[in-house]
Amino acid sequence: MSSDPLDPNETGGYRPLAEMNVTPLVDVMLVLLIIFMVAAPLLISGVPLELPHTSAAPLPEAKEKIVVSVTRDRALYVGEEAVTWEALADRVQALKSDKTENTIFVRGDTKTDYGTVMELLGVLGKAGFADISLLTEEPQGKPGKL
Repeated sequence: MSSDPLDPNETGGYRPLAEMNVTPLVDVMLVLLIIFMVAAPLLISGVPLELPHTSAAPLPEAKEKIVVSVTRDRALYVGEEAVTWEALADRVQALKSDKTENTIFVRGDTKTDYGTVMELLGVLGKAGFADISLLTEEPQGKPGKL
């Protein structure tokens, strides 16, 4: 007796194969993995700003951060959520919890005027936040040069 599933003489017909070819499934999964690896860093960018450069040492990573961003046209964002100037203090206080740092991180576009950044720091100070850090980018080129 032959055990060949394609032998029509054994039972008078063909038997179905009980094996599955997983090669196409693996190929699709590898393509999806590459797509997600390339796309993931693009989704993390947040509010697009041109941050000023500095040679200061980077801050250590800790708890969840509250990041307030101000654009060159005075638009405010808490994280990636747009907020009005009037609602900023309430929104930031609502986010403060035991899981967040006591420090508020402020991101300001390089084209934002100094008065706007100072106004933002004043609003955060009146809201009761005394520990405020300004975020920058490391300079390109030689260390120590801006």
